[in-house]
Amino acid sequence: MDYRNTTHQTGGRERAIGEDSRPGEDEFRVDIERIRFSPYFSRLSAVTQVIPQAGAGTVVHNRLTHSLKVSAVARSIAIGLRNVDEPTRTLVADLGGCDPVVVQAAAAAHDLGHPPFGHLGEQELDRAARQILGLPDGFEGNAQSFRILTALDSCDASPRGLNLTRAVRAAVLKYPWTRNEWRSLPARSPELLPRGVGLGDGNAALKYSAYDIEAAEMRDVLSVFPQIAEHQQTLECSVMDIADDIAYAVHDLDDFYRAGVLQYSPVSAELRHWLDSGAELARLDVCELDQRLPGHGLERTWRRVAAKDPWIANADAFRASVQRVGHDLVEGLLSLPYDGGLDADRAVTAFTRRWIDRLQASIAVEKDPVIRSGHVRLADEAWHDVVVLKFVHERFVLERSDLALYQRGQTRIIRSLAEGLAAWLDDPQDAARAPRRLLDSVEAATGEYRQLYSETSGPLPDSSRREIERLGRARAIVDYIASFTDAQAASVNALLTGTSESIWEVGRGL
Repeated sequence: MDYRNTTHQTGGRERAIGEDSRPGEDEFRVDIERIRFSPYFSRLSAVTQVIPQAGAGTVVHNRLTHSLKVSAVARSIAIGLRNVDEPTRTLVADLGGCDPVVVQAAAAAHDLGHPPFGHLGEQELDRAARQILGLPDGFEGNAQSFRILTALDSCDASPRGLNLTRAVRAAVLKYPWTRNEWRSLPARSPELLPRGVGLGDGNAALKYSAYDIEAAEMRDVLSVFPQIAEHQQTLECSVMDIADDIAYAVHDLDDFYRAGVLQYSPVSAELRHWLDSGAELARLDVCELDQRLPGHGLERTWRRVAAKDPWIANADAFRASVQRVGHDLVEGLLSLPYDGGLDADRAVTAFTRRWIDRLQASIAVEKDPVIRSGHVRLADEAWHDVVVLKFVHERFVLERSDLALYQRGQTRIIRSLAEGLAAWLDDPQDAARAPRRLLDSVEAATGEYRQLYSETSGPLPDSSRREIERLGRARAIVDYIASFTDAQAASVNALLTGTSESIWEVGRGL
């Protein structure tokens, strides 16, 4: 079989710094090995995915196990694109190619920048970055991942970044824009905005893949994919993004079932009431929908996707997905309470395998996708399935008050770290005793901002120099906090607040 028109033939293999390759060695394979050997990758084993292992045991995914599974799903999708019809293979080639190793590398790297304590930790670090540290573009996990690959990590060829190929760097750009570029764009209605932008209308983007200091590099790596429209992902990035959605929707349900968090009765009541009373719920005003009542949360979800994604949202398809998830997840898996026995293990493994196989085989490729989709996307039926699976995850896990209570305690650690480290670096009498890695980061980040300002402003007045130094300190603090594991964040905060009794043990290596 001829695989040539599904992989890169020209473009995408270049590196910022030229390197001598060994005979027979594939450039993309070098990239994935650099990512997997990175300390930032190893760190993910001790970073929360959704719920902490401390409260649920080792059955729960962390960021590392999640990344490995996303990588496996992404590879399967990319391999599947080799076996499609000839017109689709030609379209894939025309759009820049889809190499399975590139998508594996992107999947391995996609969560490198996530900070301690899951998604709520990410939100709090963004607030702290903007409100306490005064960083205009704040913090975002995807942008931090790109920053790690291009500036913070190192390799033999460069002390700043892994010197990856353009294709791999482009493949991690799930949201290929900076935070503030949307402020200057004309207002658009929600269905005309890319996923992740948020409200638009002169507002900063909620999700984005590059900070201002990496914006030029983002534009450079995307330039080798001229067939990809502005604000669209490369094919390899779309495959990685789909794989992330699939793993999040299916594997996380595996976690919650094994941990005893996902229970039959409330999930069954929600889905069954919506199916039985859909017409009645559809007549209610949105203000009358009460999340505490069965069926109301699912009705809210349907209205939201129908408003934002009218290009694909279909009432009959959504109802069929609710029935399918109800039959296989609720009446199938959840009807057998997890007791740690072989039957329960086999049931959850079979459920996970069945849904992963089905979803990763349900792929469509489009030449001219709508702005809220991608060139590679889930087929219509599978798209609705993922919406329903994610709803179950969010409604019956993420919205739990006990989890929220725990997470709010964790976010206080993030804010405390930002305040404590900022005060330390602002203390002229004691700043020199800050951790060596933090001080080195301040110097490096300040240099990046100095270069950015000089390229756009020419000679710098004293006020600009002071602002550059302030931004460099702020970005370095964010880099430092984001690099911690959950346990390191708690331990360092205990040291900063004077509550730790393990001075030498905790402080070593910081």
